[in-house]
Amino acid sequence: MKTKGIFLDLDGTIVDSTGAYLEAARIAFRAIGKKTPENQILQRFTIDDLTHGNTKEFMRVYLEAYYSVTDSKTKLFPNIPVTLEALSAKSKLALITMRHVPNQVILKELYYFGIAKHFTHIVTALDTSKPKPSPEALIQCVKALNLEMCDCIIVGDSVNDVRAGKAAGARTVALLSGLFLREELIKECPDLVLQDVSELPEYIE
Repeated sequence: MKTKGIFLDLDGTIVDSTGAYLEAARIAFRAIGKKTPENQILQRFTIDDLTHGNTKEFMRVYLEAYYSVTDSKTKLFPNIPVTLEALSAKSKLALITMRHVPNQVILKELYYFGIAKHFTHIVTALDTSKPKPSPEALIQCVKALNLEMCDCIIVGDSVNDVRAGKAAGARTVALLSGLFLREELIKECPDLVLQDVSELPEYIE
């Protein structure tokens, strides 16, 4: 695949943050007096669906809890530094995450893991009016990197990553390293399906 820009998702793609998310969610659900849903339900439904009108209070406690445990609970997937080194030698890299945090928070985490130098641009949920599958984050990236959408690839573990890429006119790479099954991702007709992001460099010219 020839490309000038690669837009990478964060959670489930570069970092395994499942432990941090689940622990923070347990703390937040207790704080609003609700029972924590089963993991598979918690990971598939939106917070609004699960908190039944208590989203604001839930998110306040959740974010505080998440950042108190993220250093110990979040970890890089295997081979990420060498993978990003290889990709950034071939293409400009941008990071797109739907975490509701300022840009600087994500940058701090990337520095903590020693991978910040590979990214030219970062977009979080606070930078967009609509989350993925809206193409808004991708449009921001191509403008920031001064590229054409047809020359770019979005890489992520979610059906929303694929849908956002298709809506924007970018090529799409779906990964099996996150929450979605192969059948669910294939249904979205991505251009490529890989086990994880460490396989991507061999497909990029």
